[in-house]
Amino acid sequence: MAKIGVEESLGQVQAALREKGHDVVELKQESDAQNCDCCVVTGLDSNVMGMQDTFTKGSVIDARGLSADEVCQQVESRLQ
Repeated sequence: MAKIGVEESLGQVQAALREKGHDVVELKQESDAQNCDCCVVTGLDSNVMGMQDTFTKGSVIDARGLSADEVCQQVESRLQ
């Protein structure tokens, strides 16, 4: 399955993605996103410093306001 980077604070999302067979990596720093097919973030600290460096070529999903199931649906739709 896909390698998905998920922010530390999204424990329910991590568990749901693991249940579906994905390889889940906790995003603690930017370099953790390397080689991920998709990343899930909270959106809380979205571009605070105005930097535009990218560390992944995969999709980035903002989980703000979404349930774990809704995030899983978005991940799977973007991996197709």
